[in-house]
Amino acid sequence: MHVPDGFINAPVSATAGVAAVAAVGLGLRGARRELTDERAAPLAGLVAAFVFAVQMLNFPVAAGTSGHLLGGALAAILVGPWTGILCISVVLLMQGVLFADGGLTALGVNITTMGVITVLVSYGIFRGLVKVLPRKRRTVTVSAFVAALVSVPTAAAFFTLLYALGGTTDVPVGKVLTAMVGVHVLIGIGEAAITALTVGAVLAVRPDLVFGARGLSAPLKLRVGGELVDAPVPDTAAVPVAARSTRRFWGVGLLAALALAGVVSLYASTSPDGLEKVAADQGIDKNVREHATADSPLADYSVRGISDSSLSGGLAGVIGVGVTVAVGSGVFWAVRKRRTDAVETADSTGV
Repeated sequence: MHVPDGFINAPVSATAGVAAVAAVGLGLRGARRELTDERAAPLAGLVAAFVFAVQMLNFPVAAGTSGHLLGGALAAILVGPWTGILCISVVLLMQGVLFADGGLTALGVNITTMGVITVLVSYGIFRGLVKVLPRKRRTVTVSAFVAALVSVPTAAAFFTLLYALGGTTDVPVGKVLTAMVGVHVLIGIGEAAITALTVGAVLAVRPDLVFGARGLSAPLKLRVGGELVDAPVPDTAAVPVAARSTRRFWGVGLLAALALAGVVSLYASTSPDGLEKVAADQGIDKNVREHATADSPLADYSVRGISDSSLSGGLAGVIGVGVTVAVGSGVFWAVRKRRTDAVETADSTGV
């Protein structure tokens, strides 16, 4: 659903840009509360890189149409909603600047649609479900599935709203809405499956790293004197640091992202994605403009100068994962450091 330059006029694009900047600013502020320990920053960077990699895996959803992960629900559930907004924003920035994917003047539109709407809608639904459903791990994965499923057509409807306000063609809004929501319901099923499987996999090996699962585990019960009482909570400080290390998890996750982007992506569907298909069928792409970085060495997810398409595409994917994890980790490390500095200042002043 990467919106190119020319779909939405300048005033609405600029307004969306302002909204995106405000959301990122709030994300930077809110992420300080979510990045609570030294493991959080590199893990958030890994989530951004993983989303980048999986977005390269277009899957067929209908005749001549494909879809790909948006990632808002996945990022929000794994690392928190504010950090999730930053994760998707980093991914979209890398895609727009390095790979000519999503217009630069439309960057605000893309961040607002794919990085803000999907995160807020999905995390709101997720939190609502986990509060009313039984406190089990299965609840987390089921809630993740439903939240991701709903977030995608909601983002499609939001794009249609932006088109209604500032579309550069005269295609009836009703036709655009029907087509966008219809195809993105199907894409949402794929998004939901990927999100639930990924969240479930992380829960299986490191439930302590899933932000959305914090505080959801029901306390262990012991029978004392014929009555059930909560078992004592173990002292996590007594657990060796090595036992809680995330290095192995981070390394395996990075290898998985590199494999997905560098190898599996070569077998992804080449059909146009939902927005591209709707735009071509309905004629809302008449005023699309060439991307400002169309001559980038990595444009269209290929490396200029390498004639072998498989090698070129695979190498571009690997570079993208590497750059995204580096930039993302740097951003989150800076946010985490600012939180630490603020806490130390408050402690030293007694505030």
